[in-house]
Amino acid sequence: MSKAPASASKTAPESVVRHGVDHSQELGHGNSPAAWTCVIVMLVGALIASIAFVIASTPIFIAGAVVMVLGLIAGYIMRKAGYGVEGSKLKNSGH
Repeated sequence: MSKAPASASKTAPESVVRHGVDHSQELGHGNSPAAWTCVIVMLVGALIASIAFVIASTPIFIAGAVVMVLGLIAGYIMRKAGYGVEGSKLKNSGH
């Protein structure tokens, strides 16, 4: 185990290019209100569709699929509104 503090991070070389892709930039994990909303709404839709599949109900299955599409749309709208990764609504204003 390393004795380095938890805040210490390993730094990658300035430009790491493999197979034509620059790997020096951190990709992040999509931790934003837009991403969380999208995923949670889509999970609810998948749950509805799964239950409908088990009970063999086509209308409820379609409703679950519609909820999943609505999750994608909600995430996209929230991202455009500034709630995505590095969005304008999430930046620290210095207060």
